[in-house]
Amino acid sequence: MVHKLIILGSGCAGSTAAIYAARANLEPLVLEGHEPGGQLSLTTAVENYPGFPEGVQGPELVEMMKKQAERFGATYKLEVAKEADLSQRPFTIKTRENTYQTEALIIASGASARLLGLESERKLIGHGVSTCATCDGFFFRDKEVMVVGGGDTALEEAIFLTKFAKKVTVVHRRDQLRASKILCDRAHKNPKIDFLWDTVVSDILDAAKGEVTGVKLKNVKTGKEEPRSIEGVFIAIGHEPNTKIFEGQLEMEKGYVVLKNGSKTSVEGVFAAGDVHDTVYRQAVTAAGAGCRAAIDAERWLEAQDHK
Repeated sequence: MVHKLIILGSGCAGSTAAIYAARANLEPLVLEGHEPGGQLSLTTAVENYPGFPEGVQGPELVEMMKKQAERFGATYKLEVAKEADLSQRPFTIKTRENTYQTEALIIASGASARLLGLESERKLIGHGVSTCATCDGFFFRDKEVMVVGGGDTALEEAIFLTKFAKKVTVVHRRDQLRASKILCDRAHKNPKIDFLWDTVVSDILDAAKGEVTGVKLKNVKTGKEEPRSIEGVFIAIGHEPNTKIFEGQLEMEKGYVVLKNGSKTSVEGVFAAGDVHDTVYRQAVTAAGAGCRAAIDAERWLEAQDHK
């Protein structure tokens, strides 16, 4: 069986694409990926998505999108794409369980935030640990928070957080920042921002309480560890786009899919949406918009093939 359309990913981009594609009678197959629901499935309250004046839980929002897509005929499978062959149509997608063929493909597999690798960090994501200041900064009004990282993302997060937090401490494993000079100057001039050099976060407290109460800090030069009270930790050490299976097949830049003319990739019939190409905004609402665009582009492209 050859599908008309396969969508990789079930976050805001993937499920919005599925809603539009299903309503266009394309009967899309959605392979949910290794993080079903995407980044929103790791968050708690979402207060900046339009239409929810009281806010909505991240997992609840993506589940509602999935149900909406299924109502119109989309099929979801809890499978992860492991291999892809885009050299000829129909395209071939392999998961651990099955091999699928499709006339068109939408890549909405997202980008995973790089984490520190601490068990406590995983347990406290959405409960005081965040990877997105724009999403969660509001919840830390008048609190003391920490940003881990030394690049542009870390300083952008730190500067944004000063709108809400009482104090922001930037923790960096080196003795100088990798960020651009303009951001460094802006951060150093901000009275709410402090810096901790040559330091890493070795643990986040307190997973047992289900909230962040502090961290353990380790000096990389002396090896000395010390605790510090803190109410929120923002991890800003970059993102990893989930595009490895397309290396050498699609035009990419630093792992992100390069788009042209809307959502089109360098391979005809392959489209992309959301964090696989977005290095700037990374918001649920922009991912949803990109998913809509990809579905419309895919539908029009498939229609054009039928009339050839």
